[in-house]
Amino acid sequence: MTTQPVITTSTTSTPDFTPCDGPCAPQSQLPPEPRLNLPAPEVGDAVAAAALLADGTRASILRMLADGPLCVCEMAAALGERQNNVSNHLARLREAGLVRAVRHSGDARWMFYERDQERCAATVAALAELLR
Repeated sequence: MTTQPVITTSTTSTPDFTPCDGPCAPQSQLPPEPRLNLPAPEVGDAVAAAALLADGTRASILRMLADGPLCVCEMAAALGERQNNVSNHLARLREAGLVRAVRHSGDARWMFYERDQERCAATVAALAELLR
């Protein structure tokens, strides 16, 4: 046999805090009136980068390329993905300018991918500006 909890209510209320008008009072930085003429912030680059990197495969590819150039077959094996799937993700990263393709100097049949460090740094700056 289970027992039901007993709920009691009190008719007298006591405040959960002690009001303070002195030096412990919070300092509000609210403006005196709503500002209806604020400009909208420029967040397009940060939003595009966040959307692009929200995919785990693309984020993993970028992280892997931080250690140096790789070919699609290496990335596909490491990620447990099909090569055509990795190639599609690389295409999106190339369109964004975060990755570039380079032909192997000894055997032109092999395409290697590397990060564009300048573009990656600009993307980090755009995200940092959004989150500051």
